[in-house]
Parts: sequence; structure tokens; C-alpha cells
Amino acid sequence: MSGLLDGVVPWPDSFALVYRRLGYWRGQDLGSLLRDWARSYGDRTALVGLDRRVSYAELDAWADRLAAGFIARGVQPGDRIVLQLPNVPEFVAVFFALTRAGAHPVFALPAHRDTELRHLVTASEAVGYVVAQSRDGFDYPALARRMAGEHDCLRLLFVHGRADGLVSLRDVAADPAPVTLPELDPSNVAFFLLSGGTTALPKLVPRTHDDYAYQLRAGVSACGVTADDVYLAVLPVEFNLSLGCPGVLGTLHAGGTVVLAEDPVAEDCLRLVEQERVTFTALVPTILRLWLDELPYLDNDLSSLRFVLVGGAPLPPELAARVRPELGCALTQSFGMAEGMLLYSGLRDDEHTRVTTQGRPLSPTDEVRILDDLGHPVPPGEPGHLLVRGPYTIRGYFRAPEHNATAFTPDGFYRTGDIVRRTPDGSLVVEGRAKDVIIRGGDKISPAEIEAHLLEHAGVRETAVIGVPDEFLGERSCAFVVPRGAPPTAVELKRMLHAKGVADYKLPDRVEIVESLPLTPLGKVDRKALAGYVSRDRERT
Repeated sequence: MSGLLDGVVPWPDSFALVYRRLGYWRGQDLGSLLRDWARSYGDRTALVGLDRRVSYAELDAWADRLAAGFIARGVQPGDRIVLQLPNVPEFVAVFFALTRAGAHPVFALPAHRDTELRHLVTASEAVGYVVAQSRDGFDYPALARRMAGEHDCLRLLFVHGRADGLVSLRDVAADPAPVTLPELDPSNVAFFLLSGGTTALPKLVPRTHDDYAYQLRAGVSACGVTADDVYLAVLPVEFNLSLGCPGVLGTLHAGGTVVLAEDPVAEDCLRLVEQERVTFTALVPTILRLWLDELPYLDNDLSSLRFVLVGGAPLPPELAARVRPELGCALTQSFGMAEGMLLYSGLRDDEHTRVTTQGRPLSPTDEVRILDDLGHPVPPGEPGHLLVRGPYTIRGYFRAPEHNATAFTPDGFYRTGDIVRRTPDGSLVVEGRAKDVIIRGGDKISPAEIEAHLLEHAGVRETAVIGVPDEFLGERSCAFVVPRGAPPTAVELKRMLHAKGVADYKLPDRVEIVESLPLTPLGKVDRKALAGYVSRDRERT
């Protein structure tokens, strides 16, 4: 299959030529990478999960059988397939199978519900949807059936398990011998990650075979991952941090073993560290804090851990400083985004650098601009807006020309919305966000999305949602509501949001009823004033 998927913004030919000449883009699709890994690592254990162990050779054959089965059931090159599975071996097998079939997986987080799935199916025009049978009591097949009833394009429903009206993945596998897999263009899209931006719902981030394969190789090199490493996947595999920083795919590239954790709780995960001799994992600050706080009550042998990589949200230095003395291993910080750009603090950095900075760009050809509000470069050491461009940073969101016009500069730099400063040694420190996003335990919440839903309640006249500092989650959400008539209760508002299919982590942690919202001189809601109100209230209590 050749030719770029319609709606994808390509890298200019002049940049693509450089990236290929430097050996960053090697013209190999991800499905064929698994083929190489199987030849190199054969019977070595690739995946551990759900009380089963899968070798590289078995994973390769499994992906072939699933690819043949998907093709037999109507999956065609270029199709988008929403993939919403927990951390199970099937996720990895289905991912490679779909890419080999020429389809493009669209990742949905396990926590996503009707609102998010409705948007993803519409934006991607997905023809298929792969779900779990059940998790945490939620009925995913029912969600799939609702989506199929609302979208004519959605005609293929698959389930890990059994469910009425859905095809079980157990029944998909077919003999691959008579099936000819499509020839893939490595410069084309492999899969879609989701943005964490300020828009009400996420944009689709198209990642190509070429750029993501380079990200994996570079991440493996930066973190020193080898065939002797065992990676514990704690975060949902759909996260870029968990999938490829260096994550699941990077570990497989190095010939190591991936252990899939079903739940991030310390008791279960640290038991897996001891049982499987895990050497590294990736966490968000919230989970790291919970693990550290649980350590005194657990008795696990953690001597196999080489390092813990922390990303997804700003890591407070006081929490970072606890890693080595309490977990007994090194800390590596990572800062990045689904759109591409990654920073890593190296294992060879001194302790101060690793604790206080988010590291340096992953690629020698990553280009970084730090600009003031007027678009001018800031003096050395001063904070400014971060803009990036490079061999694994996209040039535009999928089918979003109007948003791309503001999110990217005319010469292809991505406006990240983050405020950073550069230290004398070239490391970057993330000071905050210019974009109005709440990061709650690593999950990103758009205030605009929640505000739009709240305004549909008959008892809400005006509303503003902000993030407030929280010791454990980093931030919690607070909804300020100007009522219409009798003030609605927090329970009423949460029930309304839940009924609309909004993910649980997006429900306001706190609701404040106010007479009016403070405004700036330009007539916009003064969110700083609202944050000040919360701060003063916290001081009084």
C-alpha cells in the first residue's frame, strides 16, 4: 500500500531526504520489525500477562493469524480501527496484526466512554472497533453496540472474550498461508495517538512507521535498554509514554521482556517487580507518589530495578529526590507529547540534573525554539513558549486544517503550549503550561469540554473549570457554577455528566456555587482570580 493517507500533513521532501540520509528513517514498517525481532530473538519471552507467556516467535505467528483473520472479515488497507483494550497480550498482537493488514489503529484509553468514542469514530471514520469484554464493571460491548448504532461507517465489532453481536478475537485468527499481506509504505501512517491539547476533545495524531521506528531506536539508546531488560507496563499501553518511550515497543526492539500490569496499585506491581525481576518501568508522578507511600507497608525484593522513568506530568523535585533512597534505583525523567518531541534526562547525568530537569531532546536533529509572547527568542535561562520540530514530531493533526493553522508555524514548528527554560548544560525545565489543560494524575482534561457539558444543565447559567494543586494527583478539577434558579448539587452535575458518557476522571472533583465569574479587562473569565479564590479557601481551612 503506497501513498499517504488523505488528511495527513507530510514532512517536506527536503526534510524527509535529510532524515533518510542520516539513517533515522530506514524505510521499514512496524509489522516487518516484529518479523525481524522474531528471527533474532525466537524463543525468548516477549510478553508476560494474564498468566501467560508469549515468545517472540509466537507473537509474530499470532499477529500473522490475526491479520489474515481481519482481512477475511473485511478489514482493508487504509481502514481505521479503534482499539480499546487494557494491558493484555492481545493488545500487542492486535496492534501488529492491524498494521500488517494495512489498517490504522486509533487508540482509545480504557477510561474513555461514549463522549470520547463518539468523537474518535466520527473524526477517524472508523470502520472497526476492538474492545474488552468487561473491565472494572464497565460493559464495553454495550458501548460498541451503541457506537455502531450511531455511526453507519462502524461495521466491524470485535471483542476480547465473548459478547452478543461482536466477533470474538478467538474466532478471528485464520490460516495466514493463502493470504497476501499488503505492501506497506513506511512513510505512511502506522497508527493514531490522541492529543492532549486544549480543544474540547482530542485531535488524532498520525504517527508513521518511519518516525515511530526511529523514536523507538533512539529511546532504547537513550535509556540503555538491552535484551537483558524486563519492562513493567503500568500505564495503559495506549499512552505514548507506555507504548514507545521506550516502553513496550522499545523493549521488544531491544529483545527484552514486557510484563503487562493489569492495575497500577503498588501491591500488585511491586509483586510483579520481584516475581519477574523487572529492571525498569514508566510512571506518572501520581502513581510514583502512591508507590513510595506504600513501600513501608510492603516487603518486596526490588533489587532488580535499574531505573524508573517518570513523565506524563510535571515531577516535583521533592518527589523526584525520593526515588533513589526509597526505591533503590536511578530516576530518569521524560517530557514529551503524542505529537512527537521527547526529552530524557540521561542515566549518566548527575543526580541534581535528573531531579531538577526534564532532560535534553532525544534526537540530534530536534529543533527547539523558546520564545516570548511576541514570538522573539528569550534570553538564556529565561522561561518562554516551547516550539519544536524534528524527525518524529508531526507536521499536522489528522484532517484538522483550521487547528493546524494555529498549532503549527508556517515553517513547521509545533507550538506545544508549554513554558520552559533552558539550563546552562542544555537541559530543559518545564515551568508550566500556556495551554489551559488540567493534568489529573497524568490524565489530561480539557476545561472547555466539561464547561460545554455543564452548560447543558438547566440549573447552570455560567461555568468555568480550573485545575487546583493536589498533593497526590498533581491537580484536581474545580467547577465554578453560576446557577440559574436553585443551585444544582455536585451530585446532580456528576450524574448528568456520567449519563452523557463522560469519562470518570473528567468529573469535577469540586463544585463551587458563585454569584458571578470574575472577568479580565478583555471580558474573558479571569481564571487566575478563580485560582486565587481556591488558594485562599485552602489557607482558611
